[in-house]
Amino acid sequence: MTVRGKRPTRKQKQLLQLRRLDPANWLIIKNLLHIGKLHIKNRNNGREKVVREKPLPKLDRT
Repeated sequence: MTVRGKRPTRKQKQLLQLRRLDPANWLIIKNLLHIGKLHIKNRNNGREKVVREKPLPKLDRT
């Protein structure tokens, strides 16, 4: 069974644009913005990604 996506809202579109993704090419599978995650699926090839609202902190490896 395939998961159907929905069109992104204005806030979700802004988040996708910040991540250098074209909102017209992506559908929203899961909206977990309350914990900072957005699960998306490409309209053309079906590739799935997880976009974070805030980037992960960089680890200091000294």
